[in-house]
Amino acid sequence: MTFGEQPAYLRVASDLREKIVNGSLPPHTRLPSQARIREEYGVSDTVALEARKVLMAEGLVEGRSGSGTYVRERPVPRRIARSGYRSQTGAGPFRQEQTAEGARGTWESRSEQEGASPEVAERLGIEPGDRVMRTRYVFRDAGEPMMLSTSWEALAVTGRTPVMLPEEGPLGGCGVVERMAAIDVVVDNVAEQVGARPGLAEELLALGGVPGHVVMVIERTYYASGRAVETADVVVPADRYRIAYHLPVR
Repeated sequence: MTFGEQPAYLRVASDLREKIVNGSLPPHTRLPSQARIREEYGVSDTVALEARKVLMAEGLVEGRSGSGTYVRERPVPRRIARSGYRSQTGAGPFRQEQTAEGARGTWESRSEQEGASPEVAERLGIEPGDRVMRTRYVFRDAGEPMMLSTSWEALAVTGRTPVMLPEEGPLGGCGVVERMAAIDVVVDNVAEQVGARPGLAEELLALGGVPGHVVMVIERTYYASGRAVETADVVVPADRYRIAYHLPVR
């Protein structure tokens, strides 16, 4: 293979991908069989199989038991707005941002205590095994699962206070900033890092995806005078949503 030349299976996958994108192979159309790919492109069975695997890994096609491989319908990505904290509403970031986008957002949650894992402990600046409140969320738009979130708060900060449970009590459902202010902790900074990875099986099951789909992960941490008071992982299906940031110029 000369320098810069693609392997045969990638060239076949690229051509089939172009046909899917330009509509020559529309959604729900059966992908050419392995034998057809072999004959049309003059490649081996192994190359034809690997090309099909590439398209499946990219989420462009899906296998149907006993029927073959078909082009998947490609959803039009919708926006998830990330515009930061706005104090005037008294609501949490999800409620603020989805209201601004005209979405009909609802969520369900479950909180429980656990010992901090090494990763969570590092993010919160505590020791592994220290007690934290973990809260898991499923966010929905018009009933459709759109986003997952898992947050952790050190009980050294919130334990035995009215805000120990994020979704219960007088400030249940409010944002981290308001809840912390109620116990005299002034949040003055929030940091987010965005990455992507294959979705875990349980994540894709909750989000209605299929194995191999990619998710975007927002790692968010709230700080008060340099001390982390809450950290969270927000998981969004990459094929259905785009994360849009609206950041003020200072």
